[in-house]
Amino acid sequence: MTKGLRLSRRSALVATVGGAIAAPFILRGGLAHAAAPMLGAARPDHYRFKLGAFEVTTLLDGYVQLDGPHPIFGMDQSAETVQAYAAEHRLPPTKMEISFTQVLVNTGKELVLFDTGNPDSRRPTAANLVAAMASAGYKPEQVDVVVITHMHGDHIGGLMREGKPVFPNARIVTGETEYDFWSKPDRLSGATEGTAKLVQANVVPLAEKTTFLKDGGEVVPGIRAVAAFGHTPGMMGYHVESDGKRFMIFADVTNHYVVSLQKPEWHVRFDMDKDAAVATRKRVLDMLAADRIPASGYHMPFPAVGFVEKAGDGYRWLPASYQLRV
Repeated sequence: MTKGLRLSRRSALVATVGGAIAAPFILRGGLAHAAAPMLGAARPDHYRFKLGAFEVTTLLDGYVQLDGPHPIFGMDQSAETVQAYAAEHRLPPTKMEISFTQVLVNTGKELVLFDTGNPDSRRPTAANLVAAMASAGYKPEQVDVVVITHMHGDHIGGLMREGKPVFPNARIVTGETEYDFWSKPDRLSGATEGTAKLVQANVVPLAEKTTFLKDGGEVVPGIRAVAAFGHTPGMMGYHVESDGKRFMIFADVTNHYVVSLQKPEWHVRFDMDKDAAVATRKRVLDMLAADRIPASGYHMPFPAVGFVEKAGDGYRWLPASYQLRV
């Protein structure tokens, strides 16, 4: 009974004091606060980690939301098959998002940027590379080397602004086969017209300061080209190594972190040579999985850094957590 009495008295005291304190706040309406305003969705724009003596930063140029994944992915499959597969993996069956991520490698001697994002006029939610660089602590004039993995518009669109180089002190590096294909005058009509015109505007004017690589060619010490033909005629990935630590920039070998990896044989609209792209996808993903190499893919979900593991007849993308920080 005593215990019950104490609880009763305590409850009464709390109620009394609480009421006495709360009442003025209710009465003095000026002291009450309205709910905080909605601020909208937010995304990080850079991510950085050490790789041996190098420092690697990924940068978010932006993203696009569009119908899909079918028929962009699995264009040789039925819509029902692809939509069911997306739903099975907790993805919207008829909508998707693709992001655009550049990689910046600081070797301690040179600052090397891989790809340059979208042109200003292309997408309202992209073309933010320079802003992302500023957020990460870099200026365009600090870049020593710009590497172009391939010449689709979302990779070369940020090379020029109003006819002037965005990275004025940088030399350019790209694949020889890729440049030779897109720079030919006969590409300026037909299916290749749009990309070829952008190449003429953004890449060809920089030819005198461009180094053209073959498979295995060196960008700077520690960074070498890896042929990844198929998505485009001469796309290159890049292998980065410092103090025995390895990293792979695989560009557009895969364009979707579920469908492209787990169903590597499904055809992708973006791939110019579908069969070659499938073969490249399997070869590169096999290597990443077998050698357990961390990697970045241009269209993987930001920060676009992770690992690839074998999963049945396909592969699985494992986003990096703390592996590269310990």
